[in-house]
Amino acid sequence: LESSARMEVFMNKGFRHWIFILAGTAVISSFVGCTTGNNGNNTAAGSTQASQHAIGSSLELLNTVWNSYNEDERFYAAGGDVSHNNATEDAPGVYSVSDIDGLDRALGFPADCADKIDNAASLSHMMLANAFTCGVFHLKNPADSSTVTDAVRTNIVQRHWLDGFPDKYVIAVTEDYVVVLWGYDELVDTFTDKLAAAYPSTKIICNAP
Repeated sequence: LESSARMEVFMNKGFRHWIFILAGTAVISSFVGCTTGNNGNNTAAGSTQASQHAIGSSLELLNTVWNSYNEDERFYAAGGDVSHNNATEDAPGVYSVSDIDGLDRALGFPADCADKIDNAASLSHMMLANAFTCGVFHLKNPADSSTVTDAVRTNIVQRHWLDGFPDKYVIAVTEDYVVVLWGYDELVDTFTDKLAAAYPSTKIICNAP
């Protein structure tokens, strides 16, 4: 009987020992699981932050928006300035900021603000500029945003339009870029929507008929 009692005590102790080991293992595993989960979340967050990079140039911004168009939304387009061999077909192109007269004449960017930008790009309807024209301008100093947008608006309203005033025009600011476009309602609205979708921080300064 005594031997049986000792055996029972031993078994109870042994059983409790294994219970403690198993419980400890479960706790450790749960901590490992939480740590792994947190690392996964941090990695995902890091990837998201990495994808949110600054816009590299006016051309990059225009290409990003244009590339988001479906085939049935596109139109015959041309980009860039001809005088500096930057002309492109069916795609945006670089517009030389040294061509001050061209910036004003083709894109509505006032000559007295040309010293406030360091790169530009354009996209226009190939057949009729008044159907759609868009210029993007990178500000050297983002603090000049209001000054430039006010000057652009005045320039657009006061300029002499050979083919009549466009259906509407839009002036927007995306990060440190000023975006100016005009043309047919549908074409301007499509571009404006896609600009906002590609760059949610975009602020519409003016959207006028």
